[in-house]
Amino acid sequence: MRIVVAGGTGLIGSALVESLRARGHEAVPASPSTGVDTVTGAGLAEVLAGASVLVDVTNSPSFEAGPVLEFFTRSTEQLLAAGRQAGIRHHVVLSIVGTDGVPDSGYLRAKAAQEALVRAGGLPYSVVRATQFFEFLGPIAAGSTVDGVVRLPTADLQPVAAADVSAILAETVVAEPRNGRVDVAGPQRGSFADFVRPVLAAQGDPRTVVAGDDTPYFGAVLEKSALVPAGEAVIGATDFATWLAGLASDPVEGSAGRAVLR
Repeated sequence: MRIVVAGGTGLIGSALVESLRARGHEAVPASPSTGVDTVTGAGLAEVLAGASVLVDVTNSPSFEAGPVLEFFTRSTEQLLAAGRQAGIRHHVVLSIVGTDGVPDSGYLRAKAAQEALVRAGGLPYSVVRATQFFEFLGPIAAGSTVDGVVRLPTADLQPVAAADVSAILAETVVAEPRNGRVDVAGPQRGSFADFVRPVLAAQGDPRTVVAGDDTPYFGAVLEKSALVPAGEAVIGATDFATWLAGLASDPVEGSAGRAVLR
């Protein structure tokens, strides 16, 4: 089966492409580096020729409220239009747990708009909402540092390994469309500080971590359970301690990436 992965050269996308190819599928990454621009639509018709499934794991280059909404709106509209033209039978999009529960977040408002477009887009679809990735805990600390102190909300997290998200995405991609969503989370739930402090310690980072109920997370004050699944969720196989042990042996690994709301 020919499967096109928009955003297929990024953290999740590249692992998804590898996983699908290992299953015997023709998985094709689509990104600006491969000549495909989902915002303008350039290259979409060509890469989707003969494809059965289109997966969207793209991310905005800007997290400012206006540009991020424009990116996800224009990109999703282009992908849906090209998918309808190509006869795509399953449109899969990666989103974020809590997308519709943090209205003060411009990023999450943009993801909610993306999901709404997919639901109304005329293609069979599946939305996979994931919690924050283990790999982004270090960048979250970086984006939350003020005067050398990491200031975090007291809200809960249930982070998940990016590799587990890719594996669950692969299962979703080859299954029948849900025409609905599935939540994905890690095995352990705790506060932001419960996860960020050990990451900093594993990296030998001496910054102090403090938590407050009113401390904003990238501009949004969070309710306690805003970013964790409210009901059933598919749980990733990798627990935090196992992932952290790998980070401790390679501290550079956890410092890669950008601080994002996922």
